[in-house]
Amino acid sequence: MEKILNLISQRVSAAFERAGYDAAYGRVTVSNRPDLCEYQCNGAMPAAKAYHKAPIQIAEDVAAALQDEAAFSQAEAVKPGFLNLRLNPDWLAGYLEQMRTAPRFGVEPDPKAGTVVIDYGGPNVAKPLHIGHLRSAIIGESIKRIQRFFGNTAIGDIHLGDWGLQMGLIIAELRARKPDLPYFDESFKGDYPAEAPFTISDLEEIYPAASAKSKTDEAFAARAHDATYELQNGRRGYRALWEKIMEISTADLRKNYDRLGVSFESWLGESDAQPYIPPMLDRMREMGILVQSEGAKVIEVQEPTDTKEVPPCIIMKSDGATLYATTDLATIWQRAQDFRPAKILYVVDKRQSLHFEQVFRAARKAELVSPETVMRHIGFGTMNGKDGKPFKTRAGGVMRLETLIGEITDFVRAKVVENQLVAADEVEETTAKIAMAALKYGDLSNQPTKDYIFDLDRFAAFEGNTGPYILYTIVRIQSILSRFGAWEDLPIRTPLTAEAKDLMLALTRFAEVTELAYRDDAPNLICAYIYELAGCANKFYHETRILTEADPEKQKGYIALIALTKGVLDTCIDLLGFSAPEKM
Repeated sequence: MEKILNLISQRVSAAFERAGYDAAYGRVTVSNRPDLCEYQCNGAMPAAKAYHKAPIQIAEDVAAALQDEAAFSQAEAVKPGFLNLRLNPDWLAGYLEQMRTAPRFGVEPDPKAGTVVIDYGGPNVAKPLHIGHLRSAIIGESIKRIQRFFGNTAIGDIHLGDWGLQMGLIIAELRARKPDLPYFDESFKGDYPAEAPFTISDLEEIYPAASAKSKTDEAFAARAHDATYELQNGRRGYRALWEKIMEISTADLRKNYDRLGVSFESWLGESDAQPYIPPMLDRMREMGILVQSEGAKVIEVQEPTDTKEVPPCIIMKSDGATLYATTDLATIWQRAQDFRPAKILYVVDKRQSLHFEQVFRAARKAELVSPETVMRHIGFGTMNGKDGKPFKTRAGGVMRLETLIGEITDFVRAKVVENQLVAADEVEETTAKIAMAALKYGDLSNQPTKDYIFDLDRFAAFEGNTGPYILYTIVRIQSILSRFGAWEDLPIRTPLTAEAKDLMLALTRFAEVTELAYRDDAPNLICAYIYELAGCANKFYHETRILTEADPEKQKGYIALIALTKGVLDTCIDLLGFSAPEKM
């Protein structure tokens, strides 16, 4: 289905041609003065130079050529040369009726849609999720949903940190505490116990204790490095321990991500990329791109067109150890072979921008992906406290993600109970949905690259630019529709009020906004749109008698309009990763 701006522009362009001017001047935009008109065309201004005429004369010629155009109720030329336009209400209703009955409300799938891998996890196993993982998860999940909406096969990859020194630290600490476990006996040939020798709570205590010890105890640090090396080289007992760590950690991660409404199609980690590293290094050597630099092996990624220095991508340290860049490159090669992706998107802290620039350039040089494959880093800013500094616990530590979710859930629950929004048996489900809307909308409504202040009172407010306000609008519409009865097949009708027309005009922007959000990987554009749409819907509700309207035909038109509004709002919040409760 053609976007409304394109349809309007086509008609104005044709009018430019009929008036004797180039059709290219007929581009239409949404008016920046809605008190004067709904759309405007400023093409007469640049056309004046080409045709050596006053802009107002050209605008008047085009306005005259539009007088019989059915799409417009007004086409007026105003000085110095603007063309002000208002849509014919009947034509607008016809457009919205097409939108109502079209798949995805008329949004066309991307003709170049393909497979998209989205890396938006990155947690380390054996460690609890903390608020540093929040933005990656929330933004990544929304981008994945938007990619799917436009026809892509989107694969969310958690990319677990499961193969580094933290594993050696845990193994070394566990050996110090429980040396008699069979995992540490190299002569043991039997089956290892089915039950892990630790719980997730144990792991969450063991890792920080081991990490702290390694900073002051050189002998322990050496044992942890040795354990890491032996694990990565296949020591049987250590591999068995690693599998237990993975089993318990991933179960806990799934639980916490499920609570956040975030899912992954691929649960691979750094360990899965390890088999790709040796052949990848051989490939780089054969291509002659792996060069020596101060004892290390690097790939030069500086380009002649660069205006600033881009350091070489270090692939192997002088002691033969590989780095994050090595694993990331091996992971890119693995993804290219497993999924043949059209795009690989990384939703990672913006402070990693140089790292990804180096890795992407190295991947191109090593031909690890096809030339057509898009690799993009979608960097995000930090979530800060009211003091403008990275968000911390009251004690000053990094807050666990489940603690943050618990705090916002408790805050919302108190409001739900205090205001008696739902029956007692519906409190928990309703609370969970409002809390997720508050948290996710509060994050996503910001431009991803920007830092933002986490303000619980503001995010959970039922008024203003918040997730609960959007949910309240949806629930209010659902209540009207439920009381009305059968509404599903009612057609859109000509608007009878200014508020109805404003709501209809806002609805027409759905395709444009979602396409921009898709193009720019920017869920914040959808947030801005639904806040505007919800505002129009609430103004329409307050100014219009819907259920008490005496004229049944008028009433059906109102019901059809708010039903379409609810459908668009529901679709948008699904793209953002949350849903509305039945009551509120």
